[in-house]
Amino acid sequence: MHIPAGERDMIRVFDLGMRPEQARFLREPEALAQVLGIDEINLDQVEIFPLTDLEDLGLVGYLNEGCGIAADQLAPDHARLMGLTGHVLLIRSRAFGGEETRLTPARQITFIGAYGEDQTQWTGAPIQTDSAKLYSAPRLSPREGRAKARRIGASLFAVVMLLMVALLSKLVGWL
Repeated sequence: MHIPAGERDMIRVFDLGMRPEQARFLREPEALAQVLGIDEINLDQVEIFPLTDLEDLGLVGYLNEGCGIAADQLAPDHARLMGLTGHVLLIRSRAFGGEETRLTPARQITFIGAYGEDQTQWTGAPIQTDSAKLYSAPRLSPREGRAKARRIGASLFAVVMLLMVALLSKLVGWL
């Protein structure tokens, strides 16, 4: 299985046809890389879990709601995904560090499918209000700015001093 260099926003789903203790062992450093036939993998971008953890949500629900994969992408594999039992392995593209990679999984690891995560659209219409324009806030003279800072500082000092007096009077009252 070929992972192209620079690939982004893809999640690959694998069925782990192995005993639970073997599946848990894959979380150990270098164990997963070894069974995938590669040198290293970023385990922060990998999920290994028993499907029973998903309860009523199911794998399709988790991929759709938890991973941001569109339902229409999952529809062709819906029955296959819902029919899985045991443990599954989810690998995000970032697990390969942007490098071109060729996976040769062990025979107990069955590839189910690769799905693209929904991408956030960062475009939008520009804001047209006066307050959004650069340097639109009223300018204070340096003298006004210093006076405001002094008022704030004096207020904070007064509050702290009142708290200290109250605390000292309570302490003296206990003695």
